[in-house]
Amino acid sequence: MAMTATKLNSLRNTRRYRVAIAATIVIAAVTALVRPSSANAAEPVANSQTTAVGIANEPVTVSAVIELFTSQGCSSCPPADRLLQSYAKRQDVMALSYPVDYWDYLGWKDTLASEKNSERQRGYAKTRGDGSVYTPQAVINGVAHAVGSDRSEIEKQIAKTALKFAAKRVPIRFWRTSNMIIVETASAPAGLQVKEATIWLAPVREEVEVEIEHGENHGKSLKYCNVVHELMPIGVWTGQAMRIQLAARPFLRPGNTRYAVLMQEGTTGAILGAAWMGW
Repeated sequence: MAMTATKLNSLRNTRRYRVAIAATIVIAAVTALVRPSSANAAEPVANSQTTAVGIANEPVTVSAVIELFTSQGCSSCPPADRLLQSYAKRQDVMALSYPVDYWDYLGWKDTLASEKNSERQRGYAKTRGDGSVYTPQAVINGVAHAVGSDRSEIEKQIAKTALKFAAKRVPIRFWRTSNMIIVETASAPAGLQVKEATIWLAPVREEVEVEIEHGENHGKSLKYCNVVHELMPIGVWTGQAMRIQLAARPFLRPGNTRYAVLMQEGTTGAILGAAWMGW
């Protein structure tokens, strides 16, 4: 389903993101004064995909981030949702689902959608300059897009963007102690010139099943994976290695069993780094 992208108020968005980032950086500045001791830090684990609390032994990177913009009110979306579930099983891919709200008027209000997800999709279209906003739309590594159910095109874009940005990936470590969230990033690799990159924290619902009672998917039971309802800016990276410490409680969300962190040029540019943390 296609929809013409509306223009974003860039000044408003810039102010909103900077206010949010400023608020969280204040928290980081305070909590960074106390580094967790070995007594209360979790034991290291080898696999960053684990659902147990722990610290990855090495910086974690993935080869691709797929962000699927989908809607319960779109009859073309279920095949894309199923395809995303297959990508979610891959260790080298971060597959995220962003339900959008702009098809709610068609007869079914998406129970997982948020206006922020719709704004993010439009932001990507504005950054690319093509104005292309539709469902199901897969955005790959922040810079390319494809129909969300077209595996061959998605694979093509993964290969294309991974090759382009492989040398520019920024390693990230992301873990939690008993009461703190900690994110560590490396410094910029050679050749990477980025003025600012946003560090996002995303609470994720791993598995959701919804019975659709009206609209184009009436009578269907739809399954979703790695559902994102909101992205929270927690820092700004300017090329230097950095460490962010945040009190965990303000970021806990009921029903979320997984958390992701993304580093992205600007707010809707290329993905420079990404990591999972089990909760």
